Amino acid sequence: MSWDRAVRRVGYALAAVVAAMAGQSESASSQEVRWGRSYFPNVVLQDQHGRSLRFYDDIIRGKVVSINFVYTTCTDICPLDTAQLRQVQQILGDRVGRDVHMYTISINPERDRPEDLRRFMRTYDIAPGWTFLTGARADIDLLQQRLGLRPVDERNLREHETSIVVGNEATGRWIKRSAYESPQLLADLLGRVLHNYGPPVTSTRETYAVAGEVTDRSRGFYLFRTRCRSCHTIGEGDRLGPDLRGVASARSHAWLSRWIREPDVMIAERDPTAMALLARYRNLPMPNLGLNEAEANQIIDYLRREDSAATSTQP
Repeated sequence: MSWDRAVRRVGYALAAVVAAMAGQSESASSQEVRWGRSYFPNVVLQDQHGRSLRFYDDIIRGKVVSINFVYTTCTDICPLDTAQLRQVQQILGDRVGRDVHMYTISINPERDRPEDLRRFMRTYDIAPGWTFLTGARADIDLLQQRLGLRPVDERNLREHETSIVVGNEATGRWIKRSAYESPQLLADLLGRVLHNYGPPVTSTRETYAVAGEVTDRSRGFYLFRTRCRSCHTIGEGDRLGPDLRGVASARSHAWLSRWIREPDVMIAERDPTAMALLARYRNLPMPNLGLNEAEANQIIDYLRREDSAATSTQP
């Protein structure tokens, strides 16, 4: 092969490498544009202290974040959503507000003013580092659309989408999760996966990683785990709501079944026991999770089994 032909071949190879690198750079640039400032609106929101924050510049730029949408007078899914994320905050500890940022945005901005957000946070005993936001309805609708959520119909707030969105703006990675997701998994996404798989997230409580195989595969256990455990324990003390050890025998089956199915109605009727619970737990209402009678009975059966198991292990 002549020297000239060899040089030409090397030149062609270098040109191909440069072209490939240019293509990768263009792709990366396109990704940055797609999920960066040109994609996310820089609308102005107000936090619980009345401070104005720009969505892109101040809230998500360069951060690992969780974002969910609630309204403070909701009596069904929003309380569960908030309780789940409260557990996430407890697992992550002082990382929240430092390298993980949690945001909750109101979908009822006409009613939810900064003082209403502060009251809501006190009711749920929210620790520092988690920011609640309100703003103009058109801006909030646009944010939901850009985050892959269905904007709410203001005439029917109860039908709003309840998914939690977690993401890393710097890498362009965004993930949508159910409000029923385990807090440990959400904490792991925020504290490890979205930080390019850093050290595992640990908690002062036992984690799912050390829990072993799930032996109770009943529907009652599943419902308790996904609907009740964020606010209640069984034999571990009060959480947001009362410890449920012994409640299946302390209350009549009919009362307990109705309380699980329609607590909002019982509060509206000023049921004495319901009102006493409301006063005891910072006026935090039991949410209506849309459970039917069969599901309520499955939860009660699970609570009874737990009480029986605890009694049988006592010396």
